[in-house]
Amino acid sequence: MIVYIAEKPSVGRAVAAVLPKPHQQGEGFIKVASGDVVTWCVGHLLEQAEPEVYNPEYKKWRKEHLPIIPTQWQHQVKAATRKQLAVVKKLIKQADVLVNMGDPDRVGQILVDEVINYSGVSKAKRMAAQRCLISDMNPDAIKRSLNDLRRNSDFIPLATSALARARADWLYGINMTRLCTLQGQASGYQGVLSVGRVQTPILGLVVHRDLEIENFVSKPFYEVFIELQTDNQQTYSAKWQPSAACEPYTDEDGRVLLKKLAQTVLNKVLNQPGQVVAVTESVKKQAAPLPYNLSSLQIDAAKRFNFNAQKTLDICQKLYETHKLLTYPRSDCRYLPQGHYHDKESVSQAIAHSCPALSQAVANADLALNSKAWDDSKVSAHHAIIPTRRKLDSGRLSADEQKIYELVARQYLMQFYPPFIFQEKQIDSEVAGGLFISRQKEVLSKGWKALLPERKSNTEDHEFSALKLPNLVKGDNLLCIDGRLDEKQTSPPKHFTDASLLAAMTGIARYVSDPEIKKVLRDTDGLGTEATRAGIIELLFKRGFLSKQGKEIHATEVGRRLILSLPEVMALPDMTAHWESQLEAIAQKRMSYNEFMTPMLAGLQQLVEHVGQIRFTGLQGQGKARRRTKKR
Repeated sequence: MIVYIAEKPSVGRAVAAVLPKPHQQGEGFIKVASGDVVTWCVGHLLEQAEPEVYNPEYKKWRKEHLPIIPTQWQHQVKAATRKQLAVVKKLIKQADVLVNMGDPDRVGQILVDEVINYSGVSKAKRMAAQRCLISDMNPDAIKRSLNDLRRNSDFIPLATSALARARADWLYGINMTRLCTLQGQASGYQGVLSVGRVQTPILGLVVHRDLEIENFVSKPFYEVFIELQTDNQQTYSAKWQPSAACEPYTDEDGRVLLKKLAQTVLNKVLNQPGQVVAVTESVKKQAAPLPYNLSSLQIDAAKRFNFNAQKTLDICQKLYETHKLLTYPRSDCRYLPQGHYHDKESVSQAIAHSCPALSQAVANADLALNSKAWDDSKVSAHHAIIPTRRKLDSGRLSADEQKIYELVARQYLMQFYPPFIFQEKQIDSEVAGGLFISRQKEVLSKGWKALLPERKSNTEDHEFSALKLPNLVKGDNLLCIDGRLDEKQTSPPKHFTDASLLAAMTGIARYVSDPEIKKVLRDTDGLGTEATRAGIIELLFKRGFLSKQGKEIHATEVGRRLILSLPEVMALPDMTAHWESQLEAIAQKRMSYNEFMTPMLAGLQQLVEHVGQIRFTGLQGQGKARRRTKKR
């Protein structure tokens, strides 16, 4: 008997639907005509044991207990799903062959593996287990996945990475939360000061951005623009480019801070002859953006619809599980298997049916095009989020579901549109020894950008001007007939929004201060995972560390005081970004579990000693009395 173990009931039922009928419905499982059984978890059936499971004394939060480091790690059964665990455990013991059908990611892998291990089956049975990767809930796609089973043991590094992540998070979250809370209470704070290796650096990003804005001192800077006339009476504008000699009077962005200097330049060039010193023209092509992964979809949904990350994820899950209109949403990949290219016709027709607003875009698509999105070498456990081949009347979707489906569908259709083509032209003019630059960007062919909805304000489109520069060549004579001096003010950075905070989390290397770690990190590394980022942001709001003012995200006073009291290493993303890089190395078999955990434990011990000396004096009299809740 084969026992298929899915991550959740909806997936289990979808899998059973393609297996031989008739079916026998059981409590927590479905038996199919072949005698095989499909069962499911309900998310995690097991969780890391609480400290008091290791030692009853740990039920009381005491400083002398810290750090709490289990010598033999234990799981405990989640009370809410105890009954289903008994069902799955019984079936695992009866099975001849086990098939792990967890979601195609780190969490999905270990979620089922830990139940198999907890059930006490033999090593031979564990090693014979199979792995089925399902990223598309359509029946045909599920059948293909069932016909392409892999050895579950091939995914041991992925499970080990997930195990290391879970244990490191437990160690850091439990010990740091308890210690900070105890230190806070000793300083007069009422409540829990929760700390996590991901949530705290995210809070730190917001706190430091808020402080940067508050401490920002606006300074005036000056720009010189002149009007130039050619021999045949054509005119165009040019902007002064300060020379190296002006550097003592400019900021790090090259802006002139001395008004007298700018005024001198303007007076010097007015009514003076000049000459064209260089003309450059180039035609550039911009390929369509790749299909979405979860973070890029959440960022665009935040920009377009002001959806927070959790809302977008929830909608995606419904479009995936309930409506079966999208492929697996918790993906960190923006590429597609080459095999999916053959589904382009049926997927496009499904889009035209399910989203009438894109029917013309489907009609105009050139399905003979093959973009760089289809690349087997860049697809691992899961691929980009795209529409499935299922057709569904759009009236069956809510307004928000329609918005997300259309966003994903449009991004997919862009792969079958030609590149966006534009021309860049630059004229370098010299007047009285000063260099003046004129630039023009002109759209030659909209290509895939024809699919973008019209928007009232698009800063990128403002770069493309209807004004055209004259056709000049090097050596042409000029005359400066007019000019002006513009005084502007430097602007502070902007507060984080849902979109920009997600972007910061996915491109965390930009915020890493340690140059060595910055070298190690790729742009794709980030704080948290595709599956957890939305929940972590929500958690910071629920715990009262963040608040929203319109679209802007601000740190609360408690959130700010917490970050400013902690050691810098805990509030900056360097440490956790480095962890993420190491966890990925474990998944790729480039690092072992012990190579990660040993230095992590040494660092934890040092932090316990350091934080144990902190007094959270700025939080005196704030907070609410602590309730018995699990904190990470």
